Amino acid sequence: MLNLSIPAHIEPLRKQVLDFIENEVYPVEDILLENKVDERRGETLSDLMQKAKDQGLWALGHPKEIGGGGLPFMDYVFINEVVGRSEAATVALGTHSLQDSIMLHRYASDEWREKYLKPLVDGEVFPSFGMTEPEVAGSDPTKLQTSAVLDGDDWVINGRKWFTSGAGTAAYTTAMVRTEPDAPDHSAFSMIVVPTDTEGYNIIRDVKVMGAYDGHYEVVYDNVRIPKNNLLGPRGQGFKIAQDRLGPGRIFHCMRWLGQAQRAFDLMCQRANGRVAFGKTLGEHQQIQKFIFDTAAEIQASRLLTLHAAQKIDQGDEARIEIGLIKVYGASMLHNAIDRAIQVHGALGVTEDTPLERMYRHARFARIYDGADEVHVMTTGRRILRQYADGGTFDFGLR
Repeated sequence: MLNLSIPAHIEPLRKQVLDFIENEVYPVEDILLENKVDERRGETLSDLMQKAKDQGLWALGHPKEIGGGGLPFMDYVFINEVVGRSEAATVALGTHSLQDSIMLHRYASDEWREKYLKPLVDGEVFPSFGMTEPEVAGSDPTKLQTSAVLDGDDWVINGRKWFTSGAGTAAYTTAMVRTEPDAPDHSAFSMIVVPTDTEGYNIIRDVKVMGAYDGHYEVVYDNVRIPKNNLLGPRGQGFKIAQDRLGPGRIFHCMRWLGQAQRAFDLMCQRANGRVAFGKTLGEHQQIQKFIFDTAAEIQASRLLTLHAAQKIDQGDEARIEIGLIKVYGASMLHNAIDRAIQVHGALGVTEDTPLERMYRHARFARIYDGADEVHVMTTGRRILRQYADGGTFDFGLR
């Protein structure tokens, strides 16, 4: 039975995380989210990370056997909703590496687990993930061109990636590459761990996104030679590993979106109650009341959809229909919530004096990464229709 309530045993920890974000992270967001890496930013982040560790809030969702807090999946879902209120909080609390840590834990060789796993969980090194390519439609990843050819005991990688987020500070990139040139489908691809200091790994630029540099790097692989045991999992299993990574990852994305939307909603309501126009507060105008109503309804609907999908995954279901629904609806909800909050703030809303301007840029991106909306709509609609064609129905979680 789906329950929207926060479990009683997780409420104190959730409140502790929220207090940490509001009292420790919010005051230094401007420093942490600057587009440049400098000494002040590094020191501020290190101090925050240490505070999180001292308070028992570090890496809560990571499995205990790799040094994390060991929270069960559903418990962590409720925590992640709060963490999502600030982009900077994901790093300050050590949640940023969860997907990569689990991927290494499950699939990496002993050598690379030893080299990267503990430092990754401890926040001493940072990961990056290289999949998207500028010349290929990301919605059809079977067309990826970056290749890896086995030459003796080494893989030799050639190609071009972009939106390799965080590559500028990462210790390594997990690269999706074509290793089986004769395979016609997803089985043509594998994942390989590439240390970023390897000769031939060339960062070309930090791609400017909607007017700001945000750590989305373009990288050229020029005869990058990597030992063959850098392979992550078996050959030809890159997309299977990616799905293992992305399924729960999309839940985490959507819960963080809920945190962002709730923060925008708080700011909108505070502004509506405090700003006066035409002799009364903005909140006394019907149009603003409609903004409040629509946003509250969309946040709650998205929350229900997301928690339902999370519960199915927790029960061992792949939940592909449910994940498709929340990916598309959640991204739209996030955009709408922030857009309305900006409108209520007027000119202030599009300045850097509130977090809304940055949140809005990221919200637009949400409709593209981890699968464009159009692909999720197509595949989810197809799966639902297939159930009816096979004599079944879509039960909306009622059975």
